Amino acid sequence: MIINLISGPRNISTALMYSFAQHSKIKVVDEPFYAHYLIHTGLDHPGREETIQNMSANADQILNEINALENEYEIVFLKNMAHHHEGLDWGYLLQMKTVLLIRDPRQLIASFAQVITQPTLQDIGLKHEADLLDYLVENGQTPIVIDSNDILKEPKKGLSQLCQELGIKFEEGMLSWEKGAIPEDGVWAKYWYKNVHNSSGFAKQKTSERPLPQQCEELYKESLQYYKKLQKFGEDSGSRPEMTL
Repeated sequence: MIINLISGPRNISTALMYSFAQHSKIKVVDEPFYAHYLIHTGLDHPGREETIQNMSANADQILNEINALENEYEIVFLKNMAHHHEGLDWGYLLQMKTVLLIRDPRQLIASFAQVITQPTLQDIGLKHEADLLDYLVENGQTPIVIDSNDILKEPKKGLSQLCQELGIKFEEGMLSWEKGAIPEDGVWAKYWYKNVHNSSGFAKQKTSERPLPQQCEELYKESLQYYKKLQKFGEDSGSRPEMTL
């Protein structure tokens, strides 16, 4: 089984990757399409050249490597950013179990604006996630949609429910990890993962209480429709398959 976690920035996707890395039957993979995305868009992210030099940017090769891992491990967990799916043939998603991780855009934007003062809809990933949702549903899939606040509020309950929806057994060890990096971290971790490296479990983010900057009001209004669409799908779908692994 391949689980594809798709998230926007300033969420708990890295913490979830660390959580699933503690599972006895799961191999995690950190943002496998990052180099492809950087080359496709030409964006200058921290560690851009190091990222491109240290991982494949060929989509077919990346997918072959992921499939090889599936043959070796019972479960493969991919942590992906929604915007990293630009320039890819989304057909591969139909062979995986997709989890769309969302966060209240007011909190997301307020946090992101601390780094980029004028964030755009492209930056925050919610429209990308909504587009991916449409594609999956149109092709007969029922992705799982979870809100990061639900995980942070009650980690054990939230993780147990997510595992049940995925059809895997929840393990208590998923609730905590040792401080520091994990071997599966991408080379960009030193630029982005400081908070997770200093953590040993799920905790409410300090950014949750930041006020929304005035210049971001219009972006918030624009993005809210995509968040509500994803949130409603998550509430309405309610798929609960039996645990199998």
